[in-house]
Amino acid sequence: MTVEASIFRGLSAFPLTPADADGVVDTDAFAVMIDRLVSAGVDSIAVLGSTGTYAYLDRSERSRALACAVETVAGRVPLIAGIGAMRMSWVHELVRDAQRLGADGLLLAPVSYAPLSQDEVFAHFQATAATTGLPICIYNNPSTTHFSFSPELVSRLSRVNNIAAIKMPLPADGDFAGEIGRLRSSCREGLIIGYSGDWGAASALLAGADAWYSVVAGLLPVPALRLTRAALSGDREATTTADAALEPLWTLFRTHGSLRVMYLIADQLGLRPGQPPLPVQPLDGSVSKAVADAMEPLIG
Repeated sequence: MTVEASIFRGLSAFPLTPADADGVVDTDAFAVMIDRLVSAGVDSIAVLGSTGTYAYLDRSERSRALACAVETVAGRVPLIAGIGAMRMSWVHELVRDAQRLGADGLLLAPVSYAPLSQDEVFAHFQATAATTGLPICIYNNPSTTHFSFSPELVSRLSRVNNIAAIKMPLPADGDFAGEIGRLRSSCREGLIIGYSGDWGAASALLAGADAWYSVVAGLLPVPALRLTRAALSGDREATTTADAALEPLWTLFRTHGSLRVMYLIADQLGLRPGQPPLPVQPLDGSVSKAVADAMEPLIG
């Protein structure tokens, strides 16, 4: 494997993409969000993921957002660009944009209206990987794409040149150690295994995951880093303490959806997030106090 896989390790922060009602990105607000993450010391930044509302932005606005992120990061931390799109040809255009603009890695989800087969997704990823020298992270997010990667497909993809990592959802049975063990035994040696689903991050990292692909770190990087560093060092007591401090936010994420809650967090931090992309509706004011109460011990 000739790609640099280490950019996918540790804490990867997934920020919002601030935009107006027409989907025009506010690059000034985005630059502020990105710079906060760099200054906090996250291990990487992943823009235009699900929290970055990639599916709601056209190619030109995605390009503007990525150009802003590259300029702001200025090589200080690895920058990963989401390239998921409905058609393979569109994905390949986004790959070319990411290479031209200076992204360090790519995040690919199997986006489709028609349900995809395992073989179709393999062909899609294989063809996309062949167009680039950038390392690719498999975006396994069935809650949004409605596609579930079989263990056999993950194993096949791990052997495709340039596929360096996988972003896994939380296991339904909670057996992180078992799932990680099965992945390591069936996949190419060196595949980076990370998890999303913020409320499972502590368990995933303590069980041996390489990375946390984090929603909350996109706006609150310091408490996310505290949890990550404790877990990766094997300090269970400090990890449990850090996770408990975040539990009120995890409850809100589970109840209302992390994306909608993130808009409230950003607004309360004065980061000008804009509004969720219609038809997604913002949460009503009754949730604002609960968000403020959950944030208070984290930012005080």
